[in-house]
Amino acid sequence: MRVKICGLTEPEGLRAAAGAGAAYVGFVFFARSPRNVAPAEAARLAALAPAGLCKVALTVDADDAALEAILEAAPIDMLQLHGAETPERVAQLRERFGLPVMKAVGVADEGDLPAIAEHARAADQLLIDARPPRGAALPGGNGLSFDWRLLQGRRWAVPWMLAGGLTPENVAEAVRLTGARQVDVSSGVERAPGIKDPARIAAFVRAAAAAA
Repeated sequence: MRVKICGLTEPEGLRAAAGAGAAYVGFVFFARSPRNVAPAEAARLAALAPAGLCKVALTVDADDAALEAILEAAPIDMLQLHGAETPERVAQLRERFGLPVMKAVGVADEGDLPAIAEHARAADQLLIDARPPRGAALPGGNGLSFDWRLLQGRRWAVPWMLAGGLTPENVAEAVRLTGARQVDVSSGVERAPGIKDPARIAAFVRAAAAAA
């Protein structure tokens, strides 16, 4: 079981994620998010990450110039695209920046599932998240889940990660229903928007590992 702690904004959260055994840490570069960090802030946090901890940059429909600014400042290992990027855009960014790309796909009902397979043709990994309600300010990190039974028995050509409303209390059930071997959490381990709770991070990683 590989766990991603996303939306880190301060050293305490980064150290807690690393100490708990997370495989990935995520930095959000999206101005409307309470978890938004500047490239220079992400660089300072990334410097605290031990070797082997994958540092992920979450962006939303970012242009090439914005991505270049992030990658010039911070030692990022993977791009996470959380907007309306097409498979063609995913392939373009993989080639341009030479980094693996994780594409987020929002799910609310069965009609959303074909998009997962479409993006699997271009992305290195998939993040299957709850599709935000119409008019939501954020494309993710809303603390919303979806019907996990939609993913039962389904597999794709690339590794995938489950996200959306996960907490230390429900991650075991989510893993049981979906068969996920990677999980992502942000708001579910916070004590305030953008501020991670080390105890909840540790509890989440333990619960996910036990469920596997």
